[in-house]
Amino acid sequence: MPLYKTITLSQRTTMYLWKVEESLEKLSENILLTPHCQDRLASMKSELHQRGFMSIRHLLAAAGYVDHDLYYDDFGKPHLTDNNFISITHSYHFTGIIVSDQDVGIDIEMQRDKILRIANKFTNLESYYTLANTEAIVRKLTIVWGAKESIYKLYGQKGLSFLQHIDVKEFNFEDAETTADVFYEGAESSYDIGFLEFEGFTCVYALPIAKNGINEH
Repeated sequence: MPLYKTITLSQRTTMYLWKVEESLEKLSENILLTPHCQDRLASMKSELHQRGFMSIRHLLAAAGYVDHDLYYDDFGKPHLTDNNFISITHSYHFTGIIVSDQDVGIDIEMQRDKILRIANKFTNLESYYTLANTEAIVRKLTIVWGAKESIYKLYGQKGLSFLQHIDVKEFNFEDAETTADVFYEGAESSYDIGFLEFEGFTCVYALPIAKNGINEH
């Protein structure tokens, strides 16, 4: 089974990534789904989506959970029955989860030129033109999108705008980290952002920064 990476970010927070290479039949072995998740799986028209869905159940197992330990709220945000926090992501043949005792968000994206066409919907594209080439612009845009998507998942409230409410601070590729702020409905919050790139994909995760400025993770 291709558990691609297990990254221990701290004693409190671990990230698990899977490269989906097996058949749906293989991924379904020894996995017991809740009736709700059986219905979700049956409704998926893409086999790649189904395989990704099942691979996430193996990631849950790697973290010590089963499908019955997972449930979703009205926003669609996943939760664990032991009150730990979880976030889930799926992009083509990579899936990932992050588990922590504080709220978390994770996102995996394929690096594609398509992001250039939608960039103005989530960031100020003009600020990226100082980068060396289109590849670098695509990489950076993908990181910024992933950071905002991770925060959106963590925040769990409808109406949060990527462009208007989430500000990702400037960063260098080599640092593999940055911070971001959210200003929404009179409230302000800050987040640590980490990222890694592999096989043409970008994985980004977000963790909250305590209001006293001390990072709790």
